[in-house]
Amino acid sequence: MREASTRHLRAGWSGLCVYVLLGAALELLHAIKSPVFVDAGRETARMLLRLAHAHGTLLAIVNILCGLTIQARPESERPLASAALLASLVLLPLGFLLGGLFTQGSDPGLGVLLVPVGALALAVGTWLVARSVGGPRHGQDGTG
Repeated sequence: MREASTRHLRAGWSGLCVYVLLGAALELLHAIKSPVFVDAGRETARMLLRLAHAHGTLLAIVNILCGLTIQARPESERPLASAALLASLVLLPLGFLLGGLFTQGSDPGLGVLLVPVGALALAVGTWLVARSVGGPRHGQDGTG
């Protein structure tokens, strides 16, 4: 139990640091009016890079919450849910990031194909955690 919680807390806080720094870099590019970021025709790249930052930040927080959930309710630990949530933290934002860095005109790069895989991992992970925390805590249902 402790290992899974620690893994999610470490991944979540590390991911939060990475994705906050990505957001700061994007803000800097916008502030200095970098042609790489603000030129006409870069809308797709700009949108995908912002999506990478937003989804990465959100998924980092989801992983932190998963670590805290495992601490509060050890019975909620599920290896498949854990793997799925950790995979979503990498795959979903990485898909947006790669899609934005390697655009082809107004089309995203092929990296965007990671997005649905990451979204599926997120759906599976959250569903499994939700199912595991639905019952009463050990000792609170009168059985000891």
